[in-house]
This record gives sequence, C-alpha cells and structure tokens, in this order.
Amino acid sequence: MLQKLIDDVRESTGSALRQTSLALAAAVFLFVTVSFLCAAAFVFVLERYGLIQACLAGAGVFFIATLLAAMSYAVQKRQQVNKPKPPSPSAMQAALSDPMVLAAGLQIVRTIGIKRIIPLLAIAGAALGFMANRNAAAKEEPGE
Repeated sequence: MLQKLIDDVRESTGSALRQTSLALAAAVFLFVTVSFLCAAAFVFVLERYGLIQACLAGAGVFFIATLLAAMSYAVQKRQQVNKPKPPSPSAMQAALSDPMVLAAGLQIVRTIGIKRIIPLLAIAGAALGFMANRNAAAKEEPGE
C-alpha cells in the first residue's frame, strides 16, 4: 500500500516535471518568435521612415506593452486584496496534520497492536456518540 502511494507520487511528479519543461520550451520559442517579429518590424520602419522613427516606434510598442502588464498586475493585486481569506483549519485538524502526532499515533498502534486497538476505537467512538447526543438533548430541553 505504501509502495503504491510512493509510485503514484513518483508518477505525478514525473508528469508535472514533463509538463513544466514543455511549458518552458514553449515560452522560449515564443520569446524567440516575438524577438524576430520585433526585429522585422524595426527593419521595416527603419527602411521606410528612418532610424529615429524606428527606435521611437519600438519604444512606443514596448511602453504600451509595459503599461498593459502593469495595469493587469494592479487589477490582479486588487482582486487578491478583496478576496476573502480561506478559513483557517481548526485546532484538531492542525494537531492531526502534525507529523509528531501522527508518529506518536503510529507508535501507539505498534505498541498496543492493531487487533487490540480496533475494539478500543469502536468503544471510544460509541461513547463519543452517546455524549454528543446527550449534550444535544440537554441543549434542546431548556429551550422548550
């Protein structure tokens, strides 16, 4: 069972790494394509209008691109500020996700034994259920 979990993690990690490398390759190819398009546009404006106009046109295009990126960043930042925070985990969830608590639980199971701990857990669960029902009934009675 543990080996299957390890194999699943290994497979998903390998898949994520392949997808990341493909995305990186696509980004590099896009950068090269945009670079050649910019060079072609520069040469076109250079031949038609001259050096200064070509430089100003290139600067203007990249200035507009920078303004668009800055505006989208500001909008996204504002949306993150207005976005409600997810609820923080309860103390029980935080304690159960702590590796030390999990290690202590595994050690208890090893010490007592799995065949002895299952009936103990069943009895504890039933007692907890009875206590929860009794507390719920006690809360309902005074309100009637």
